[in-house]
Amino acid sequence: MKPYRVLIVEDHPFQHEFLRNLFSTLGGFNVEAVWDGATALQRLNTHTYDLVVTDLFMPVMDGVQLIQSIARLGNAPALALMSVASRRMLVSAGLVAKNLGLEVLGLISKPVAACDIMRLRDCLDKRRSDLDASRRHPVQPARQCLLEAMESGEIQAWFQPKKSLRDGRVCSAEALVRWRHPQQGTLLPRDFLPALQRFGLEDKLLWLMLEQTIEAQSFWRRRGCEVPVSINLPTHLLDSHDLADRLHDRVLALGAEPASIGFELMETSTTESASDYYAGACRLRMKGFGLAQDDFGKGFSSYFNLVSTPFSELKIDRSLVHGCVDNEGLATALQSIVELSRKLGLTVTAEGVETQDELEFLRKIHCDQAQGFLICAAVPPERFYELLREDGLKPALN
Repeated sequence: MKPYRVLIVEDHPFQHEFLRNLFSTLGGFNVEAVWDGATALQRLNTHTYDLVVTDLFMPVMDGVQLIQSIARLGNAPALALMSVASRRMLVSAGLVAKNLGLEVLGLISKPVAACDIMRLRDCLDKRRSDLDASRRHPVQPARQCLLEAMESGEIQAWFQPKKSLRDGRVCSAEALVRWRHPQQGTLLPRDFLPALQRFGLEDKLLWLMLEQTIEAQSFWRRRGCEVPVSINLPTHLLDSHDLADRLHDRVLALGAEPASIGFELMETSTTESASDYYAGACRLRMKGFGLAQDDFGKGFSSYFNLVSTPFSELKIDRSLVHGCVDNEGLATALQSIVELSRKLGLTVTAEGVETQDELEFLRKIHCDQAQGFLICAAVPPERFYELLREDGLKPALN
């Protein structure tokens, strides 16, 4: 396998040499090292690298300034950030990079260990695999192609289970969109959702997901299982003043109950006016639907919205869950969010749970539910029913 080209930016003489030797000893890397940010930018302007590993504290141009400069380059490499500073400082610098569109593969507290470099290599392997797959299966769907895929049933609602952290059983599900492409296999939202949003098809997708969700619920009900399901709702759609009425009428027309459906207000957009936001949220709850703040911890979400909107559920974003076991600041924030939510009478769901340690921590702080790859990815309705059977559970409506 072709070695990864790595550029190390480190001004401390011992660390400079130590990192060169560590990468070289572990193998799989073609390593270069420079002493400062200005030299790093010169190299990046003339050479292509897979990864830049940089310290935060450097003279003249510090690591944050280097991140900002790298973001202005074409074809920017992935980053790994190092520091003797607090974990909170590393996380903050990582957010600088991520919000500039850069990919951050590691936040490493010094002293750097061999296991840190091995984790970077694993991330690079996955990144290379994903890039190879995207080159083999480029997806740039046109509007008509997306419409035909929705009408033909290729674009489908799949269901990711939410598990109770009290008893470990499936208690509900989230409907997530998948495209079963006839040539390219099963595509994830990242492969087609940006185009769908660009073409203004989010409203059409919402109704498709609603109808397929009710169909799946009917399938499970005939087999003895009542499963509440939440559906993503782009927040800007609340600008349509009759949305709650139309959703309510459609659910009843399909023979379902509003109490079995919840909507998750997405963080990818907001309404044109605050009045539309609060009016839409209130009317959805008045019609009997569940309502969740999705991705709490990023985007437009705030504590004010949380306490002033009639939510029934709070979904904590993956960015707050990842690293909570090792990061005291994240752990404290999670605990306070869970405690506040419980006082507000909200069900609290942690998204993107990927490790057993994260799951145990969430259980320890009395988070209600969890979902993520550790538990199960989204699956078609038939497979979801198999999960229910394996679980030995007949879920009840909340």
